[in-house]
Amino acid sequence: MGKPLKQHLIDPEICIRCYTCENTCTLEAIEHDDENVVVDSSKCNFCMDCIPVCPTGSIDEWRIVAEPYSLGAQFGWDELPEQEEIAAEVDEAETGLEAIDEAMTALLAEAHKGAGGKARAPASASRPTVNMYTPGRPAEATVQGNYRLTDKAGDHDVRHIILNLGKLPFPVLEGQSVGVIPPGTRADGNSHLPRLYSVSSPRDGERPNFNNLSLTVKREKRGVCSNYVCDLKPGEKVKLTGPFGSTFLLPEDPQARLLMVCTGTGSAPFRAFTMRRQRSTGANQGGMTMFFGARSPENLPYFGPLGKLPPELLRTHMVFSRIPGAPKEYVQDRIMVERDAVAELLADPATHIYICGLRGMEEGVEMAFTNISEGIGTQWLALRDTMREEGRYHVETY
Repeated sequence: MGKPLKQHLIDPEICIRCYTCENTCTLEAIEHDDENVVVDSSKCNFCMDCIPVCPTGSIDEWRIVAEPYSLGAQFGWDELPEQEEIAAEVDEAETGLEAIDEAMTALLAEAHKGAGGKARAPASASRPTVNMYTPGRPAEATVQGNYRLTDKAGDHDVRHIILNLGKLPFPVLEGQSVGVIPPGTRADGNSHLPRLYSVSSPRDGERPNFNNLSLTVKREKRGVCSNYVCDLKPGEKVKLTGPFGSTFLLPEDPQARLLMVCTGTGSAPFRAFTMRRQRSTGANQGGMTMFFGARSPENLPYFGPLGKLPPELLRTHMVFSRIPGAPKEYVQDRIMVERDAVAELLADPATHIYICGLRGMEEGVEMAFTNISEGIGTQWLALRDTMREEGRYHVETY
């Protein structure tokens, strides 16, 4: 038996199969099949380039092993194996692992700054179906509608896409994502990888009991998939993978209180949350508060419908940073303005926090929560860790 080794692994229960890590790895140490994304131990040199780009933290997994897990073994996993007992026998100085750990610790601290680490699903959330359809066995949906949500005169093109699954089963929960496979091939001749989009409709569909779902998609100038989706016409067919995601889920407890912070298309899962509660519990629920940021009202998806929801269902703070003649305001600024209400939510063990949208907002939101927590005699990092362990703190940024 050789000396114990440190092996880099990916958690299949948390991975959403976005393949960002694979595209980032210049060593080609990360690959995937129809089931899992895995790391080839013979190629991985612990460079850590894949750590910051992972949106879920599933890439941040390590084991001390006597023999590396093979690719075949990893492809067959539904969950990570427990740490082997061999770990107790490791002499880090002898094996050279201490230096790796020091580098890893520094890189992970930066990679997960403000992200809250690995999330857990709410205790009362429904059990999700994950990875039912894969690139090798995709689902086929029919475009039912394609509607522009933002001002047609502007260059900020955000679309509401409705996809009909017909009789094909596609169980998806609020907070999950689906992958869209654009047609054609990449420059290397291989098929395009799926691009993930959060589902913006509740579990019973955009229209109740019609087996359809909706996506909120922003057109990116050079985005192969976003341009494909934004140009879809009714009647066209789309290949889907998924569903993905097992933690960013809605608590089924109607008295759970939701504090949601988002920018742009990060509103998609919160639209699903809101519609689910509107249909299932109505006003008889713990309440929802949302801080929603955009450049202007013309750039904010669902601006009109959000303004019509009753405050007993949803209290919405719409925040704009590019209104002519007005000072710039970001979501963290409005959170501080509403600090008393936010402090009351942070102190309530029934509160669940969800942050979704551009990664750049994370640091400001974390600072706002830090300041508010200090005002009520609580350390935010400790509170955040407790909430995360209890399945009440969730971050999904890109």
